Amino acid sequence: MNGPRRPRRTGGAAVFLAALTALTTTAACAAPGGPVRADRSGASPGASASASSQSLEGVWQMDGYGTLVTIKGRSLRTYETTAMSCLPGSVTGTRAGRSDGHGRSVFTVPDSAPITVVPAGSGHARLSIEDTAGHRGLRRVDALPDRCRKRPPSDPRAVFDVFWQTFAENYPFFRAKKIDWSAVRDRYRPRITAKTTDDELFAVLREMIEPLYDAHTRVIAGPDRWFAGKRPGTVLPTPESTARIDEAIAANLGPGVTQRRWAQGKLTYADLPGRIGYFRVTQFAGYTKKGDYAGDVAELDRALDAVFTKARTQGPKALRGLIVDVRLNGGGADPLGLRIASRLTDRPYPAYRKRARNNPDEPGRFTTPQPLQVRPHRGPVYTGPIAVLTGRLTISAGETFTQSLIGRSPSPTRIGENTQGVFSDVLDRALPNGWSFGLPNEEFLTADGHTFDGPGIPPAIPTPVFTEEDLTAHRDSALTRARAYLSQRAHGNDS
Repeated sequence: MNGPRRPRRTGGAAVFLAALTALTTTAACAAPGGPVRADRSGASPGASASASSQSLEGVWQMDGYGTLVTIKGRSLRTYETTAMSCLPGSVTGTRAGRSDGHGRSVFTVPDSAPITVVPAGSGHARLSIEDTAGHRGLRRVDALPDRCRKRPPSDPRAVFDVFWQTFAENYPFFRAKKIDWSAVRDRYRPRITAKTTDDELFAVLREMIEPLYDAHTRVIAGPDRWFAGKRPGTVLPTPESTARIDEAIAANLGPGVTQRRWAQGKLTYADLPGRIGYFRVTQFAGYTKKGDYAGDVAELDRALDAVFTKARTQGPKALRGLIVDVRLNGGGADPLGLRIASRLTDRPYPAYRKRARNNPDEPGRFTTPQPLQVRPHRGPVYTGPIAVLTGRLTISAGETFTQSLIGRSPSPTRIGENTQGVFSDVLDRALPNGWSFGLPNEEFLTADGHTFDGPGIPPAIPTPVFTEEDLTAHRDSALTRARAYLSQRAHGNDS
């Protein structure tokens, strides 16, 4: 899920470490807001910009996200703002070629997915990030605030204030989690002085956000000093536990079953007896060694073309059921999940609606919900029964993918445990002393306006997931239950 960053985006235990410390991996693109790279092209401002692109020149306020965007000539830069601070953002883009006839401009961003900006009427524009679902609204403003042109103070008190204020203006879930954020400030601010040490400051910032139990919150003060939240009871996988899980899955797929692998092992498929398919997705990013989003899309499509063939989706030998396993999925790019969903329907339907908190003083105020659709793939698609395996290590983009299948017909049956409960892209932010932190600022809504943030998406058939007892006995209770369920469906028994 990723803000102007990200990826939310890695393998095995590393995926979850990235997902829980750096934005769920994930996500892999920088979203507007952080250290700015200078344009080193040497081109003069506007040298390759067409006349229509000039309408994008200037300073833009992003609706929500606490971000300002400046476009000058071939360069795009971002700034991270609160009511009392302004810091250079993590995104600097360079215009790729000329804008098109509609003023649409594409900016390449080092180590991240491209950003597209399109005029949208007088004084308005839309910004989209290739590996992020939806777009962000921009509104023209006269100039950068004066505070954006000054070096910010970096003493511990200023660091604390930027940290607290950013959460106060952007975090959507204080009320749901029964956290009085003003009381948090009153409790901890008196402990911070000009002489507060780095260890003491880090401990305070951690104590402030730990009670949120939110896997999309984090503070990073260096490679050996970081904290990421998580829901109580969540145990991150280790290489050893991941190996045990892989062994249990293989044992319960059965002897002689071949698992085909793509995307550096992050995508797996097997044909099971009874014409049931098993499709496992352990991440929505990092499918190639290069790690770029375009490469992820190409590799995913290659895998999907090999899995969802005409023979498996049509005719007398077509699949009677499909198991989709995202129990060990640390997240990544939401559009990749929508791309898989497009292979599982022959008609368009709503995936979810996405909105961002956009009023610093009113936690209940959000941007207008933006609808995202699942659109059928132009080619073979599977439309039969699906069982989706989920658990508390179904995180971020693994959860938005699961949510995107709810509106499918026939609706998939979820088996396992609740997902982790974090859906938003991560809003990556810098602190005046060079540290970084992250927080969610979005909600992903169902058709009736419900959000699963916090408790996660529940299963229809609760079943233990990767318990110590199961792993010791080489059992996989959820997988076994899914196979039995789909076999019953295939024989006309929906019980």
